[in-house]
Amino acid sequence: MRRSRHPVYLSSRDNTQLAEIPAGRAGVLETLTHMRRMVREAKRDYFIKRTADNIVNHVAQKDWVNEARAIHAYVRDHIAYRMDPNNIEMVKTPQKVLETASGDCDDKSVLAAALLESLGHPARFVAVGFTPGELTHVYVETKIGNRWFAVETTEPMEFGDAVAGFL
Repeated sequence: MRRSRHPVYLSSRDNTQLAEIPAGRAGVLETLTHMRRMVREAKRDYFIKRTADNIVNHVAQKDWVNEARAIHAYVRDHIAYRMDPNNIEMVKTPQKVLETASGDCDDKSVLAAALLESLGHPARFVAVGFTPGELTHVYVETKIGNRWFAVETTEPMEFGDAVAGFL
């Protein structure tokens, strides 16, 4: 997730379209809007739902925390972190992330959110940065009961733990 003005490639299942985004916070918010749209579409996709069901098939029914924990571990451990091309912000659909088994923070977040939501878990994106007003990273949170749990998939962190140092 970058804040400067660069093209954003929003990949769909069959093609890729180029979109310009504005610089700064407005660009981050626009990127997050595209990511949310991808999740809304993907959570209805049979391939995404089947993948999520397979990931949690060992979890006892109605064990919501361990379902979410299994999704977190899968994305963290099976999807390799790979940076976007230099000066280009790419956002892959969840299907493309699974196909390539790689992506950066926004790609892994889109996949985690789609898998969680396909199982009925609410998910939201959290954009953060190390400098006030500069958003450079995104991760997912999912709500179980009355509590939101961090789903940070780019670092070797446990379910519920968020990277320290972000503002």
